[in-house]
Amino acid sequence: MQRKPMILALALGAAVAVSGVARADEALAKKHNCTACHQIDKKNVGPAYKDVAKKYKGQADAVAKLSDKVKKGGSGVWGPVPMPPNAAVPDADVKKLVEWVLAM
Repeated sequence: MQRKPMILALALGAAVAVSGVARADEALAKKHNCTACHQIDKKNVGPAYKDVAKKYKGQADAVAKLSDKVKKGGSGVWGPVPMPPNAAVPDADVKKLVEWVLAM
């Protein structure tokens, strides 16, 4: 009987921790102005983060590929509007942002 409450407490703790990480990474996206063109679940100037996650789901090289695209910019994958390069964003932040998007 003691086991069920402990499992529930661990599950709730994990959910709160994940929620905190999600808020932190969303704040990071705002800090680097990603949200000027991207939203979580709606296309804006660029694709919705959830659409990006769906497109790259299961691709082993997705983090590297998207990190490179964030840093260098790109065009043609999601339509005619190019994504400008974000060379000033620290590599660690880019990786964290890309992993956050892909986890959606």
